[in-house]
Amino acid sequence: MSSERVRTFAAAAFLLVVLGGCAAAQARPSLAAQTCVIPLGEELVDVRRMDRSIRVDLRYATDDNFTGRRLPGYDAPRALLHRASAEALARVQARLRGERLGLKVFDAYRPVRATLAMVEWAERGGKTWVLEQGYVARQSGHNRGNTVDLTLVRLRGGRELDMGTPFDTFSEAAHTANAAGEVLENRMKLKRAMEAEGFQNYDKEWWHYRLPVQDIPLDAPLSCFT
Repeated sequence: MSSERVRTFAAAAFLLVVLGGCAAAQARPSLAAQTCVIPLGEELVDVRRMDRSIRVDLRYATDDNFTGRRLPGYDAPRALLHRASAEALARVQARLRGERLGLKVFDAYRPVRATLAMVEWAERGGKTWVLEQGYVARQSGHNRGNTVDLTLVRLRGGRELDMGTPFDTFSEAAHTANAAGEVLENRMKLKRAMEAEGFQNYDKEWWHYRLPVQDIPLDAPLSCFT
């Protein structure tokens, strides 16, 4: 084969490789696109789109949480829920408004990867008791977009009511009914308002409420939802 034909063949082969690579890249979705694939009917909405007066302090999107660092998937400061749960939460907010109270959300939808990071934190740090005693779940209702962690605040100014313990206190002191006086009254006030719209409390955490609907676990980062 002449040197000219060799050069022509090599150039053609190179062009085929380049074009083939471009076609494969076009056919194959980007990693970001794959990450943000949401099953039809499982889309989530920002709770503040339902009611702008709901306050949000999304702890796992910051280092201010029990693991000491932002959790995977919390790449946007949004409290997300399925529409039915978000609408129910907005009705709770409206119900509380007559008492000059409102809601502050600490957590809502949680990507599966964040739950796995919590479990890894517990196992790596010799804190498996938080798993065994039910304070950290290996499979969380938060992954399904129908569970929310929250507290009561004064509608004007946003001061939190005294609930006896901070959010994410892993002890019996945080069990909903394990309180007295004003603290118990405040916890029951939140419980009554949430239950009136169909939410159920987890009795080991005064802040934890779930709307009992059949949703599937999701792992998309928060930024996937607009």
